[in-house]
Amino acid sequence: MAVGLRDEDLARWATRTGVRVALLLLLAFAANRFAGSVIRRAEREVVETGDAHGHERRKRAHTLGAAFGRFVSGLIWVTASLVILRELDVDITPVLTGAGILGLAVGFGAQTLVKDMIAGVFIIAEDQVRVGDAAIVNGIEGSVEEINLRTIVLRNLEGVVYTIANGDIRTLANRSKDYAYSVVTLNVSYDTNTDEVIEAVQAAAAEVMKDPALASAILDALDVLGIDDFAAAHVTMRFRLKTLPLRQAEVGRELRRQIKKMLDARGIRMPVPYGRLPDTDR
Repeated sequence: MAVGLRDEDLARWATRTGVRVALLLLLAFAANRFAGSVIRRAEREVVETGDAHGHERRKRAHTLGAAFGRFVSGLIWVTASLVILRELDVDITPVLTGAGILGLAVGFGAQTLVKDMIAGVFIIAEDQVRVGDAAIVNGIEGSVEEINLRTIVLRNLEGVVYTIANGDIRTLANRSKDYAYSVVTLNVSYDTNTDEVIEAVQAAAAEVMKDPALASAILDALDVLGIDDFAAAHVTMRFRLKTLPLRQAEVGRELRRQIKKMLDARGIRMPVPYGRLPDTDR
């Protein structure tokens, strides 16, 4: 029975076209790996310092590196696919023409997708948020796990993952850019000397700043905001410490613990809520 290809033709194809196709695949794979390696190395070498600005630059480099890496990988494989098609004697002109027509049709039919991708480009280019940041997007709070051209992915404290289209983002609050504040609010009774309260809180802050585990996270001295409000049974006082991003909660917990110790040592008590007891004689 006759076959379409003779052994000589098959061997000739394998030694010429087949070898070239295999080399192109290997070259594309190597280029992809090399590009990924260069991007990862660039991320590691962006900053060598451990200060706050270095931490911010590392997060931005990771975000840009992930987005750029996906773009370069896609470009390499698309280019390799077109070259391989030409090696297989496939006329790619109709493919490119069809891709152009398809792209035009998709452009009309997928305006939302285009809007999402343009919004994603601006989010990345304007450094609005980075992978690892604590952010609030459209009222949803969580840690940023991924920033893609089309979507942003958040994971909240319960582990729930939210995927939000970039074009649907109306409000975006970044809680971990450059620095943060640990804010402490104290309610003290009217007969309490507020100057003594301030001294107690300052002493507590000094103890926190001596803690080796927290000292590097505190960027400035205690900020005494003073009396913030008057209520029926107490005065509201407010203080804050400037910290590294994402360290404010840790610093705040220790600061509150030290404040409790300092207030107890000075005999200062917080006001106890009271209410009128019901009249049981009636």
